[in-house]
Amino acid sequence: MKNIIVDFRIHDEEKQFLVSKGYTLLVCPPSDLLYEAVYGHPDMLMHILDNNILVHKDMCNEFIQKLALLNYKVHKSKVTLQRNYPHNICLNSLSIGNLLVHSTNFTDANLLELSKHKKLINVKQGYTKCSTCIVNDCAIITSDISIAKALTPEKIDVLLIPPGDILLPGLNYGFIGGATGLIEDKVLAFYGHLDHYLYGKEILGFLKKHSVEPAFLRNGKLIDRGSIFRV
Repeated sequence: MKNIIVDFRIHDEEKQFLVSKGYTLLVCPPSDLLYEAVYGHPDMLMHILDNNILVHKDMCNEFIQKLALLNYKVHKSKVTLQRNYPHNICLNSLSIGNLLVHSTNFTDANLLELSKHKKLINVKQGYTKCSTCIVNDCAIITSDISIAKALTPEKIDVLLIPPGDILLPGLNYGFIGGATGLIEDKVLAFYGHLDHYLYGKEILGFLKKHSVEPAFLRNGKLIDRGSIFRV
């Protein structure tokens, strides 16, 4: 069974594409603790780390049970999410390979405990996962300079793109991490199509370099719905 976690506001066309490819969708329950633009974004509400999933402490039990049935160890955050930055980023860190990347002063203590076997890298960008598209364990795409500078010395291949040109209703623009997600080891899904993105050619070239295929869930501009998580 192929399971993926998505924002509850996923478009019908995006949903139909994934279902037609054999995926089962787990719709992430929204949290009124966050502001509306991001209150259903999986990358704000949980963090997946190996066979562990850390959810925000007020996550509904029904969804927790669904995760547990997938043989994950489900943990709750120590702190409660709050509406505004930096109190809304406690789970929005980036796990890649043996690294945990975040604005570490605000990383949830329970996430730090689960990640103690990883190298901790502090960056200025608190919306670390939102800002980062994982291509594989050795390659990312980001528009954030602090993330790019921190990961390049760690032998991570970084494609640095300018910010903007990604929709996020309610805010000025969204982020590449929140518009994407690996649905297979070599398949990267996009909420939208790179034909409608200013830096689409650069991303396609980077994916080709790493032998990763794009999957466009819908025709149109990229939209940030929070990272797609495979479970």
